[in-house]
Formats: sequence, structure tokens, C-alpha cells
Amino acid sequence: MERMTIGRLADAAGVNVETIRFYERSDLLERPRRPPSGYRTYDPGVVERIRFIRHAQELGFSLAEIRELLSLRVDPSSSCGQVKARAVAKIADVEEKIDTLRRMRAALITISDACSGEGPTTDCPILDAFGRADGGRADRSNDSERSNVMARFKEGERYRCPEPACGCEIEVKRGAPETCAGDFPPRCCCGRDMVPAD
Repeated sequence: MERMTIGRLADAAGVNVETIRFYERSDLLERPRRPPSGYRTYDPGVVERIRFIRHAQELGFSLAEIRELLSLRVDPSSSCGQVKARAVAKIADVEEKIDTLRRMRAALITISDACSGEGPTTDCPILDAFGRADGGRADRSNDSERSNVMARFKEGERYRCPEPACGCEIEVKRGAPETCAGDFPPRCCCGRDMVPAD
């Protein structure tokens, strides 16, 4: 098959020329030697390698991790188990990021709910929350609020987030539910109050 210029390679792989050069500088692609004609050309098989790199990036793998995957791919002594171990580790990394994003969302809901959207910025509770040590999470653990919560939540029962897309569920223990957001009154990590599970 005819070798390709960098421009044709970029078009075939669905990337721009600078992306190919970046992959070369990152040791993900081998940079071909410049022939006497002055134009470097690439084997058509490089198209598939570029697609591999792009798809791995889209799934959250770092460039260093992609280099490892590419090495495993051509190493006859490597196994699928080694590749799966890296995929499982990436799943755990993604889940940790999801938990972080849910906590961020819950905090944003809390401070947004506290703002009426009216008045000067000097009195804005959102801006004020950013400067507080608690990040805007109000202390909701006083006795009166705890009593209200205990009237709603019974030990041994299960509660869930009312948002179907969230899917969080908890069980009340020792008279108080264990929540993924760690707040009191209990809230889901997405910021919504839990409701009794069906």
C-alpha cells in the first residue's frame, strides 16, 4: 500500500497534523526519517495506531498509560490479564472522579439554593461561601434539625435518592442514615434529600 504524507495521514485518522507531531514528541508514534525528497511519509498502518491512541485518551488513559498499552499490544509475552488490570484500575479512577463531581454538585446546589439572585454582589451568599472555611456548607447538625430528621428516618429502613439517574441508596443505622454526601440532615451526593425506598 502506498505510503502517506503527514497531511493524508491526518485526514485518514481524523486528527490534525499538530496532533500527529504531538504524538511523535510524546513517543507514541515513531517519526519517520526524512528521505532525499524532503518529505516524510508514513506507513498506512499508522492510521490504526493513531485511532487506538485517541480512543484510549477518550476513555481517560494518560499518555504514559497509553504507551504501556501499546507496548503490551506488541509484546508476545504479555497477556489479556495485564490489559484488564489496567482497565479495572481506570474504572476505579473514573469512579473516584465521579464521587468527587457528585460532592461538588451537592455543594453547588447548597450554595445556589441560598442565593435569591437579587441584591448587590457584596451581599451574595455564593461569593461569601467561597471565602468560608466550610466552603459554604452550613452547619446543619443542631438539635432541632436532628430531631426533625429522626422523625423522618427510621432505623433499619432503606432510603434512596429521588433522582432515578443517580441510583444512590442507603440503610439507616444507629438511628441515623449513612449518606454518601456525609451531610446531616441526610442528603444524597447529588444534593437531594433521601426518600423511603420502595
